[in-house]
Amino acid sequence: MSDPVTSLDKSDAPADTLTGGPRRGRGRMRGRTGGRAGGRMRGGAPLPLLLPALVGLVFLLLPLVALLVRAPWRSLPEQLTKPEVWQALQLSLFSATAATAVSLVLGVPLAWLLARTDFPGRGLVRALVTLPLVLPPVVGGVALLLALGRNGVVGQLLDSWFGITLPFTTAGVVVAEAFVAMPFLVISVEGTLRAADPRYEEAAMTLGASRFTAFRRVTLPLIAPGIAAGSVLAWARALGEFGATITFAGNFPGRTQTMPLAVYLALQSDPAAAIALSLVLLAVSIAVLAGLRDRWMTAAS
Repeated sequence: MSDPVTSLDKSDAPADTLTGGPRRGRGRMRGRTGGRAGGRMRGGAPLPLLLPALVGLVFLLLPLVALLVRAPWRSLPEQLTKPEVWQALQLSLFSATAATAVSLVLGVPLAWLLARTDFPGRGLVRALVTLPLVLPPVVGGVALLLALGRNGVVGQLLDSWFGITLPFTTAGVVVAEAFVAMPFLVISVEGTLRAADPRYEEAAMTLGASRFTAFRRVTLPLIAPGIAAGSVLAWARALGEFGATITFAGNFPGRTQTMPLAVYLALQSDPAAAIALSLVLLAVSIAVLAGLRDRWMTAAS
C-alpha cells in the first residue's frame, strides 16, 4: 500500500496555472529573491546603469535646487504682498477651486459611465476624455475659442441667446482650467470604481434602492479616497495651467492673470517677483505630492 500522506501530497498538490502540473520551486524561488517585494536584487547597481541614473536624477533636481538657491528669501514677504502678485494669487486660488468643482460635477458621473456601463464606442470615448492630457495646452485654448468664442460653434449661441461671453473673462479662466484638469479626476475616479466591488451596488438594488440611490449611498463612500485624490490632482493641474488660459482668456491683471501668467510677465521686468511666484507654485506641487504619497509613493516601497 502506498503511504496515504504521500498520495495526498501528490494528488492534492496545487496545479500550476500555466502547465497544469503541481507548483514546484516556490521555496527555492523565494529563497533566490530573499522574499523581497518585486524580486529586488541585492548588491550594487552595475556602472552602465548607475551613471545614467545619477545623471537623470541631477537633471531633474538641478533646476529646482537653482530656484531655491537664487530665491530672494529676504524680500520674499514683500514680493508676495505686492498688489499685482496678490491679485494673481487670489485669482489662481479661486479659479483652480472653481475648475475643480466643475470637474467634480461633470467628471464623477463621466467616470462612473466609463467604469460601470457598456456602450458602443466606450474605448473611443475614454480616449477622447484623456486627450487633453497629451494635447498641447495652446491647441486646447484654440479649440476652446473655436467652440466657445463669440463666433464659435456654441459660443455664438450663448452670446445671441443669453448674452454670455466666455473668452477673456474670469469665467473663461475657469473653463480653460477645467478643460485641462478634468481628465485627471476622471482617470482617478474611474480606476477607483473599477477596483470597487460592484456587488455592493447590486445588493443595495435588490433591497429596493434605485440605481442612483445605490450610487449615492453605497458607491460614493467606497470611492471617496479616489475622488479626493483626483480632486487634488485636478486642482494642482488647474493652478499651474498656462497655455490654454492665455489663449482662451488672455492675460489681464485682476481679471484673467493667474500665477503662471504672472510668472511669465514678471520674468521680463521683475525677476524677483517671478521667482517668488514660482516658489509658491513649487510649494503647492510639493504639498500635492505629500498629500498623495499613499497613492503611489508607498506602493513602490
